[in-house]
Amino acid sequence: MAVRACGLIIYRRLQSAPSSKATDGIEYLLLQTSYGTHHWTPPKGHVDPGEDDLQTAFRETQEEAGLQASQLTLIKGYKKELHYPVRGKPKTVIYWLAEMKDCNTEIKLSKEHQAFQWLKLEDACKFAEYEDMQATLKEVHHFLCS
Repeated sequence: MAVRACGLIIYRRLQSAPSSKATDGIEYLLLQTSYGTHHWTPPKGHVDPGEDDLQTAFRETQEEAGLQASQLTLIKGYKKELHYPVRGKPKTVIYWLAEMKDCNTEIKLSKEHQAFQWLKLEDACKFAEYEDMQATLKEVHHFLCS
């Protein structure tokens, strides 16, 4: 059976000059793991027994980034499922999209992560080395811009 994990792709909109496009002020939150290859990823984690997928996404976001569900707005109409192997076993990761209500809210990392960054799309794609995550970030950006 596939390992199942869930998380949130979190973004914030910076207050920008009126002349710039609304999409120019969007930044995505990525966390750098403190284990393995120190890869960058949105907050996510394994589903606990008795928990539904969305509960997992919010719990993991709270544990890994210190963000409460009340500090986020879940964006209706976006949900992405990724499938890839980890150490030879299939893994499914489901992401929802959430916007920070206050773009200055402090991020509080758990021991699982050593750093975080708010990144514009191009940089977020460079940090997220995996092609499926890069494609997902681009898809999210397109979704937010349309």
